[in-house]
Amino acid sequence: MAKYLVTGGAGFIGSNLVHKLVEKGEEVIVVDSLHTGSKNLISDLDVKFYHMKVDEFYRNGEWRGIDGIFHLGKPSSSPMYKENREKFLESINGTLAVLEIAKELGVKLVTASSSSLYNGLDPPHREDMIIKPTDFYTEARLVEERLAKVYQDLYGLKWAAMRFFSVYGPREEYKKNYANLISQFIWSYMKNEPPLIYGDGSQKRDFIFVNDVVNALLLAMDKEVNGIFNVGTGKSYSLNDVISIIKKKMGKEINPRYIENPVKNYVMVTLADTSKSRKILGFEAKENIEEGIQKTLNYYLNRFK
Repeated sequence: MAKYLVTGGAGFIGSNLVHKLVEKGEEVIVVDSLHTGSKNLISDLDVKFYHMKVDEFYRNGEWRGIDGIFHLGKPSSSPMYKENREKFLESINGTLAVLEIAKELGVKLVTASSSSLYNGLDPPHREDMIIKPTDFYTEARLVEERLAKVYQDLYGLKWAAMRFFSVYGPREEYKKNYANLISQFIWSYMKNEPPLIYGDGSQKRDFIFVNDVVNALLLAMDKEVNGIFNVGTGKSYSLNDVISIIKKKMGKEINPRYIENPVKNYVMVTLADTSKSRKILGFEAKENIEEGIQKTLNYYLNRFK
């Protein structure tokens, strides 16, 4: 049995990871500020829980004996940083804290990054592209990746930064308006309301099911490799494609409401080049979008019935 620290373990991706780790028989420590999460997502699990920010957990010194760190506990949406600049410092401070823990214990750090770093770059998006941050959120993610490399060079840190594409699936309800569009569309149809789409719906995203993301995180922890890895499917679907799938599965003929897109630097297409993750991590997404949407829909229909 290994002992893992999961920051953000009561959030969307984190709670799915924690469920998988417990299922595998591992011991888990969860640290979460509950900004966009809830202890309800892991209430049925035997884990040790700390309701605090990551840097506070580092200072309390109760992290001895950990065998690996999954760092997902960071503000995870660009609007959060635009609304509150302090989220930038919160993200950096949390990453510095887990870097220090990993350095002190000599354990591997697997940390969340984002495909938003590819804003302004033509798809397919590769890890070796020259990044040009376009907002506070992407600047924070790039700084965190660079810090991990500095810790590797200075202290021999073992690390992997996982650039998530558009992650969707169960246990996202506490993210509310920060949730993935697939979840938000499903919630609208459950309320018999037209989903809202900025623009004409032709924009495409590389949507990846959360179970596949969890698998990528576990592979990165187990492999003796360092660096940056895309976590996507290598396929893109338009928002109109997604709406058609959801409408068909729910049997509802409610059409979306299209409004003018007010977002500057809006990205029309995200598409992961998955060759590096496939070759080095052995990772390949298994869930196709129809199956993933069905599983997501089943979860929310059962959750809110």
